[in-house]
Amino acid sequence: MRISIKLKFSLFLAVLLILAVGVLSYFVLRGVERNEQGQTERSLAQHVNTVNLRVKQTYYTGARLTPQVFMQQRGKALAAELAGFTGLEVTLYDSQGQQAGTSAQGEPRLGPGKPDLSTALDYALNNKVAYQSEGDKLFYLAPLQGPEGQMGVVQLQYSLEGARSFQQTLLNLFLTTGGAVLVFSFILGYLYFNRAAAAIGRLKKAAEDIRGADYITAPPVRRKDELGELAEGIYFMSREIERSIAAKDEERRKLQLAVEKLQALEQQQKQYIGNISHEFKTPLTSIKAYVDLLNMYDDDPKLLHDAKLSIAKETERLYEMVEKVLQLTALEKYDFESQAELLEVESTLIDICGRMKGKAERYGLTVTLDAQPAHIWIDRESFMHIFINLLDNAIKYNVPQGSIHLHSEVREQRVWITVQDSGIGIPEASREKIFEAFYTVNRDRSRASGGTGLGLSLVRNLVEKQGGTIVLLEGSGEGAAFELSFPLVT
Repeated sequence: MRISIKLKFSLFLAVLLILAVGVLSYFVLRGVERNEQGQTERSLAQHVNTVNLRVKQTYYTGARLTPQVFMQQRGKALAAELAGFTGLEVTLYDSQGQQAGTSAQGEPRLGPGKPDLSTALDYALNNKVAYQSEGDKLFYLAPLQGPEGQMGVVQLQYSLEGARSFQQTLLNLFLTTGGAVLVFSFILGYLYFNRAAAAIGRLKKAAEDIRGADYITAPPVRRKDELGELAEGIYFMSREIERSIAAKDEERRKLQLAVEKLQALEQQQKQYIGNISHEFKTPLTSIKAYVDLLNMYDDDPKLLHDAKLSIAKETERLYEMVEKVLQLTALEKYDFESQAELLEVESTLIDICGRMKGKAERYGLTVTLDAQPAHIWIDRESFMHIFINLLDNAIKYNVPQGSIHLHSEVREQRVWITVQDSGIGIPEASREKIFEAFYTVNRDRSRASGGTGLGLSLVRNLVEKQGGTIVLLEGSGEGAAFELSFPLVT
């Protein structure tokens, strides 16, 4: 069975109103009940004080009797007198729990058909206050104090009929008013939701027209609320679909271009795999040659020494090549996971130079740093990897007793860092290919120094992933200089 949305909304509003009125009525009635209970207890406590004062006054002004005898002789008269003071029915008990007197007419309030107040009476005989409700009556029992302590119990009978009548009147008022508000609100809500349902119907028709390629020329609903925003969205969607269909030829051209780019990428991938195979083949050939020689001349100490050194060197080169290929592939194929942080450039460059100082000194090279204090937002490990690679290349391709200089400065809201070496330099013909994977300027020098041709390609990918730039400034025989820049954090 289909239920209209306006009826659903109206019923939901009715449930909310019933819940709100019910909760409000409950807490108000509970509050009124607790307030009246508190007032009753305070009033009865004051009456007990009055009773105690009057009993003490009578005890001291009359003949000196024991409390037990006093209660038995004067109890009935005192109960009648105290009823006149308090306006309540008063019953007095002696210290043994026996009734000493009551202001009630007729038989004493004990026996069959009468309230059983024995538990409350025992509680009051222990110098405590107790009360018990029976129908519309409240029996309030409190200690009766004598000259030397408790001499009995006073019982006050309080009528609850007025309080309960007031609470019933208040409940009827809530029910009547709540019912009227519920009916009135349901009618108003139904009429209001009827307007909203009509607007939703127009939106539904507009959606069906768009599905049938009958595009709308104006928003189907004019309202300043969410339905109006939805109507604007449907109108905007209609225009965009119409534009998209009109531009399908252009999209087909772009798809064709994308196919051509994918084909070029496939060719580049084949070339990349070929380069990897060629680069891996060279050290493996050297290792295989030494293994063959060792199989033939395994008793030659010099050959064994040379083989260990060469195999270790080629193995290290293979390991470095595999590691950099994996890093480069991860950067090009996946989103690189980095933990960006606020990094202080000067102190980090000092740390990097300190790490590479030992290797530079082994080759007789000098590393200097001139840096300005600055902060950038970057992954620390990527930053370290970038400049350790650049310094490692500057060491490998330098000249004996050469130098490496790092310079950092701030300009145009960016941090510019230059790595300058005094090495063999980069020829003009190689400047465009220097950042390609496996490309080396001098293959013999690269193999001698353990270069893989992947370092600069990896550096460029890391720099671009961190929002920076890297360019080759110089490429002569007097050295090479790379300039990097990163956004400054002020």
